[in-house]
Amino acid sequence: MAATQTDTAAADAEAATASVVGASGFAGGELLRLLAGHPGFELAQATSREHANRTVGSVHPNLRSLDLRFADPGDLDGVDVLFAAAPHGVAMEHVDEWRELADTVVDLSADFRLDSVEQYDEWYDGHSAPKHLADAVYALPELSRGDLAGADLIASGGCNATATILGLLPLQEAGLLEGAQVVVDVKVGSSEGGAGGGPASSHPERSGVVRPYAPTGHRHEAEIEQALGLSVSFTAHAVDMVRGASATCHIFPEETPSKSDLWAAFRETYGDEPFVETVAGGSGAYRYPEPKVVAGTNGAEVGFEVDESNDRIVTFAAIDNVVKGSAGQAVHAANLALGHEETAGLDQFGLHPVGSP
Repeated sequence: MAATQTDTAAADAEAATASVVGASGFAGGELLRLLAGHPGFELAQATSREHANRTVGSVHPNLRSLDLRFADPGDLDGVDVLFAAAPHGVAMEHVDEWRELADTVVDLSADFRLDSVEQYDEWYDGHSAPKHLADAVYALPELSRGDLAGADLIASGGCNATATILGLLPLQEAGLLEGAQVVVDVKVGSSEGGAGGGPASSHPERSGVVRPYAPTGHRHEAEIEQALGLSVSFTAHAVDMVRGASATCHIFPEETPSKSDLWAAFRETYGDEPFVETVAGGSGAYRYPEPKVVAGTNGAEVGFEVDESNDRIVTFAAIDNVVKGSAGQAVHAANLALGHEETAGLDQFGLHPVGSP
């Protein structure tokens, strides 16, 4: 059990036991960090086949104070909530086993984000557990909060899709995307490639780049189109930062709204959201959404501009891809599913100044 949470968890009779599968990766490490300080969870197990029996701190040096060792994935115990931070394809192979072991399974991979086998045939390599697709609730709480209460299989949204959807959602809810052409450019940090990202993610290759790595056909495009019900043209770039995803969306609507109309739309969508801040113009060095500002947090910044001369709207969204785009979003969804205060364990402020996030 995490030493930093022992007293809180023991004192809270409603604390839910939680395990993290795939805990040696970047998202797994963030789950451990967030759960260790969460008043509603008691961290029970962290699994890693490669690092079994080693301390969590040997892989995640920021967690050296945790009194916890990695267990082999084959030695999973029953828990209230199982968080799966394994690569794509693992969850669909083990979901039956995991659902037997846990009341609630929260999967951070893409295995249950899409609705149909046909989508997985088109965008991935098919699906080996299609019977579970109808049970899964897609987790981007700003979009699907009402569906998450009591959910027992949760598919946490992807980082590029999360940033894009947050930037477009106010326009969709205001009816401004009907008949519009939408072009999305996302720039992401190296942590998106995971702890085993390969040669393209090594420092000599990644440093200093603005590299298109998915000019067309990125898999998150399917997720965005499913969530918003429209077609988007999506391109992703790898850039020289560790954490962060920044989505710039160019919308060419049938009728260009005023800036005051957009302020009204963004306030209507996000006025009561605990993790979303609208940043559109203003003053200072950070006049529009910036990943550095939200590094290490579950926060998202969104913003917009109107280009009347070209009949164009530009929206922006910035997140920490490892937190809001992965582990933090999963914890947020679990909070809602279990009836915890939805901000529990996720109220960290960002850091300023900070280097490459």
